[in-house]
Amino acid sequence: MLKRLYTVLLIVFMIVPPAMAAQGAMETAKLYINKVLEVLQDPALAGETGQQSKIEKISQITEDVFDFTELSKRSLGQAWNQFTPEQQTEFVSLYKKLLKNTYADRIVSYNNEKIEFGKEVPLSDTTTEIQTSIGTKTGDVPINYRMTLINDRWRVYDVVIEGVSLINNYRTQFRGILANNTPDGLIEILRKKVE
Repeated sequence: MLKRLYTVLLIVFMIVPPAMAAQGAMETAKLYINKVLEVLQDPALAGETGQQSKIEKISQITEDVFDFTELSKRSLGQAWNQFTPEQQTEFVSLYKKLLKNTYADRIVSYNNEKIEFGKEVPLSDTTTEIQTSIGTKTGDVPINYRMTLINDRWRVYDVVIEGVSLINNYRTQFRGILANNTPDGLIEILRKKVE
């Protein structure tokens, strides 16, 4: 009986390996990008009156696909370990607000530009990069989404826009602040920025 159960489980895992059981990274990226596009193209949300609704709906989508804790860890680098668990939690929350405040206007200014999906480039066993580009009047703008597989789900942990990594950009800023401040000092600076 046990031998038969073992054989069945082996066959199931051979047919559907655990990593493959999850939706693929490219499919995940397409799903969420298309959800954002649906919001941006919704005629009911046109004009300035619909702008706040667009931002709120897109914010909910990003909550589902972005791993803000992983993004925060990588943006702080080794300094992450200098933060207490409470400071880490507050940092993640403030950093998330900062990113949303910084990029909300840029996202809602979308004007039916065409998005092309390129290749999926594996970075490691559990990370990959989805290459996309947005066609604008002045040329294509490459935007790559770096994703990590956590609990059978692909989540975004970095965005590379025209070769500039979100993580690397903020890591440089945070490192400069932490050179002269404590973790509490950085958190206070972020609090003021998001107010």
